[in-house]
Amino acid sequence: MLEIQDLSVSYGGLAALRGVSLTVDEGQFVAIVGPNGAGKTTLFKAISGTVAPVSGSILFEGRDLLAVPPPERAHLGIAHVPEGRQVFASMTVLENLEMGAYSTRGRVEWHRNIDRILTLFPVLAERRKQLAGTLSGGEQQMLAIGRGIASAPRLLLLDEPSMGLAPTIADLIFDRVASLHRESGVTLLLVEQRVAEALESCDYGYVLETGTVVLQGPHTALMADERVRRAYLGM
Repeated sequence: MLEIQDLSVSYGGLAALRGVSLTVDEGQFVAIVGPNGAGKTTLFKAISGTVAPVSGSILFEGRDLLAVPPPERAHLGIAHVPEGRQVFASMTVLENLEMGAYSTRGRVEWHRNIDRILTLFPVLAERRKQLAGTLSGGEQQMLAIGRGIASAPRLLLLDEPSMGLAPTIADLIFDRVASLHRESGVTLLLVEQRVAEALESCDYGYVLETGTVVLQGPHTALMADERVRRAYLGM
């Protein structure tokens, strides 16, 4: 579904990504893990079009994504849930979800998706008329993910969904994300600093350090790798 080859991105002459290659198959749950500054968020920005690569290619279902203007990428079925949640604070929960459904696919599948979102995150049903800015951090993250689901994505990009959340709330978010993948079959690409949780949930993982892929493999292989265990799992 998604194929990235030799992707490089620079900011002000400094390399954020250097020759990154990865593949995401349809229906797969892929995690990209690594420390702060590794280039994980930059990779997502390149996919969604908010930064321009210096070199390399991004293909989505065989189509050259770099030739598609950023506003049109959502209509292809790509949804990006950014780090820091970024909900529309002065709009209600329901209005935020409706904003997520602006794409062609989202409008067609709105009724099915709103039921899915409110089943996945029941607290959003309780707070549907509440202003998003008054929600807790965990509720805002649920809303941000729900807004992504509302676009009826073929590929859902989740950037650091546990950021700034208490461990128990972060665990709940991971559980809901795993349920979404299991029940809907949507293809997931997750960027996350909580390495253990990300690798336990995914089918396949990549370890990104200083803008370069240093390890990749099925989640069981990465969890057993001594470098991962020592550097990220505290073992």
